[in-house]
Amino acid sequence: MSGLKGWMGEERAQATVEMAIVAPVLIVLALVAYNAMMFASAVARFDRVAPDVVLAHAVSPVGDGGADAVTTTVEEQLAQAMAGCGVEVEVVLEGEDDQGLGSLLTLVGVTRTYRCVMRYAPWPSALTIAGVDMGAPLYLEHERAVVIDPWRPGVVM
Repeated sequence: MSGLKGWMGEERAQATVEMAIVAPVLIVLALVAYNAMMFASAVARFDRVAPDVVLAHAVSPVGDGGADAVTTTVEEQLAQAMAGCGVEVEVVLEGEDDQGLGSLLTLVGVTRTYRCVMRYAPWPSALTIAGVDMGAPLYLEHERAVVIDPWRPGVVM
């Protein structure tokens, strides 16, 4: 009987050892799931908000600031709309310099592509468990291109 008691004690300690091995894996899986859900939520919001912000501020810009002022305004408004998501926003106007249009064609408005980029930094960015570095990438990035036509306000191409 005494041999049986020693064997039972080892079995109870086995659950503790298994929990010590499985707990770090469960923590990492929970962090991955949390970051995936936060990124998916931010992407859904960004995809819904970006075309609206570009339409509101880029089709008929306020003042005569030029393309840089419009891009800055769109970027500021988009960052304000994404406040609370923990993301960085960047907006770039493509094709403004490489149009290569002649003097007559400069009067004709062409479509403009605003490339809106959202960057999400996963939490925590540096995680070390049991001497193993499990850090996340620097950031996750999502891009949304919005093409507008200055001759048809309110229309996304």
